[in-house]
Amino acid sequence: MSVLEITNLHATVDTPEGTKEILKGVDLTIRGGETHAIMGPNGSGKSTLAYALAGHPKYQITEGSVTLDGEDVLEMSVDERARAGVFLAMQYPVEVPGVTVSNFLRTAKTAVDGEAPSLRTWVKDVKGAMDDLRMDPVFAERNVNEGFSGGEKKRHEILQMQLLKPSIAILDETDSGLDVDALRIVSEGVNRAKENTEVGIMLITHYTRILNYVKPDFVHVFVNGRIAEQGGPELAERLENEGYDRFLAAAN
Repeated sequence: MSVLEITNLHATVDTPEGTKEILKGVDLTIRGGETHAIMGPNGSGKSTLAYALAGHPKYQITEGSVTLDGEDVLEMSVDERARAGVFLAMQYPVEVPGVTVSNFLRTAKTAVDGEAPSLRTWVKDVKGAMDDLRMDPVFAERNVNEGFSGGEKKRHEILQMQLLKPSIAILDETDSGLDVDALRIVSEGVNRAKENTEVGIMLITHYTRILNYVKPDFVHVFVNGRIAEQGGPELAERLENEGYDRFLAAAN
């Protein structure tokens, strides 16, 4: 069972107005098998946290530490983080022209595992996972995310998660842009991945609707670059009723 430990994490980003601090001392521990919902208003730093953990070069870590099973994540390159078991489902998945979904998935699986999967087993696994996510098999031969709808892109992200079997999965607003049916199917995919492995999940969201399907063990309110309050699923219900006003007032 893996453990991701974030301690006093600070991060900045360069803007036209100068360097701006976005993360201002984040403390969070995620263990395998746990689901942590990160909730907060726009501009609070939730996505910055996700991309900083994944190693996006836009964000500079200025203080603090991140370890995965005792190993220093911040000293790893982006691909080393992925091979170590850190997975990011992006809020806005990018298109990769000229690379088919099937080639992308098998290349990623080979890089993560250190060896190519058996072709016969791999084809069966991919087909089964695509069936679970109600993805048409023709998507396997289309270029990655090229011409995909928002819902199709999000299903592809969860397809990657199911097949790559990461230790820690960071899901950045996976529910954004999904209709009711797509939300249910994507959520079921997240739950399947959790049931079949000991993946720890950081689920970043504005709303509680996905939490009706993916039940969190812990809920963290993220405001002004840090965690302002944390609790159980009941905290999400309180946020649904009250919003973030009291946290924003305290931060200001």
